[in-house]
Amino acid sequence: MFSIGIGPSSSHTVGPLRAACAFAEALEADGHLPRTARVSVELWGSLGATGRGHGSDRAVLLGLLGEHAETVDIEVVPTLLETVRERGSLDLLGRHRVAFDVDADLVLVGNRALPDHPNGMVFRAFAADGALLAERTSYSVGGGFVRDHPLDATAPVVEVGAELPHPFRTGAELLEACRSTGLRVADLVRRNEEHVRSAAEVDAGLLRIFAAMAACVDRGLVSCGTLPGGLGVRRRAPGLHAQLLAEDADADSPVDALRAMDWVSLFALAVNEENAAGGRVVTAPTNGAAGIVPAVLHFYRRFVPGADDAGTVRFLLAAGGLGIVLKETGSISGAEVGCQGEVGSASAMAAAGLAEVLGGTPEQVENAAEIAIEHHLGLTCDPVGGLVQIPCIERNAVGATTAIHAARTAMRGDGVHVVSLDTVIRTMRQTGAHMRSEYKETSRGGLALTVVGVNVPEC
Repeated sequence: MFSIGIGPSSSHTVGPLRAACAFAEALEADGHLPRTARVSVELWGSLGATGRGHGSDRAVLLGLLGEHAETVDIEVVPTLLETVRERGSLDLLGRHRVAFDVDADLVLVGNRALPDHPNGMVFRAFAADGALLAERTSYSVGGGFVRDHPLDATAPVVEVGAELPHPFRTGAELLEACRSTGLRVADLVRRNEEHVRSAAEVDAGLLRIFAAMAACVDRGLVSCGTLPGGLGVRRRAPGLHAQLLAEDADADSPVDALRAMDWVSLFALAVNEENAAGGRVVTAPTNGAAGIVPAVLHFYRRFVPGADDAGTVRFLLAAGGLGIVLKETGSISGAEVGCQGEVGSASAMAAAGLAEVLGGTPEQVENAAEIAIEHHLGLTCDPVGGLVQIPCIERNAVGATTAIHAARTAMRGDGVHVVSLDTVIRTMRQTGAHMRSEYKETSRGGLALTVVGVNVPEC
């Protein structure tokens, strides 16, 4: 559920990048690369409607060049893309030059979607005589995950390649596994992880994820200026950070019982401003909602007594376990179900992680996730200008504080509640199915139509 990539969107940036790279690698594996003289790409549905604002067009070019979301040098990305446009060609996988006209060979079809999913892509490779060498249809299904045509909705999102000791897809199955084994959620998820990698690798991998989250927060706290895209949205995290540091250092500052929540908002804003700028973030479970889990995790490490690396690992294990349920039985794609699937899912994961490290039982952890996502039901995805800025950045701050409230509410109970997590997830999918396409990451409804722009000074 956690992967290191680049902003501003997991489904619209990371997914297309991975799909394009996989297409280029398949050309090489199938022996078509030496004969390929030209390639073309079509971005359909939501990818076409908001592709430029979300960086889908740039991501596809990076993928064809052989770059990977986890390792691409974000500092050289503008130069790479400008070279392609100026030269009218690109080097597939960085070594085989083909003709590529950015305006003619990269087509955004925003007014129509492919039948299987709103985030569809069609890649084609042609020989010098114009003969079609290869064609692939791929779908970016959320969180940076990519599936190819034909799309099987019943197939697991990730093939683990091994029979897990405690498999689960639903919240009910997770709780039953915990009851039958006597394990808490984090311990059960760890057992599954250790079935395919060592305990040391599990710890190191999750702490590497946290280090990437922390690095993203740190960059966001010091990066001033205005975010790209033309809306004039200024970065607020550095100014808010300075205010909070000054208040904490002032012995005469009045006691504010909710100042911790200001820090949580700050951490979320820092991450999502970095994401909006195309920086390196951790998909958790998407880029548009990438600030919530790090913000709540920073709340744990800064404000919960006894917080340590072991607790950080437990937090991420529990959050990831609930993320599996959300991904397998619900959706984390804004283009599929609206922002309830992105910010709602991230808030539920963060609430589960916090309840776990606060000592919650499996029932309390499941309840925390249920509370968080229940109160995001119906949340639309209507990014202004097709950019992951308004309302996305502030929405992460609200989702993070909601996660903390959900976890604390669940911890005050005994885990018994009327509405189950599975029921809420099923409701989320049904709500998304009935939601008009204008409110599912197409920028054709809601705030995307009623907000025409802002004008604010730089920090």
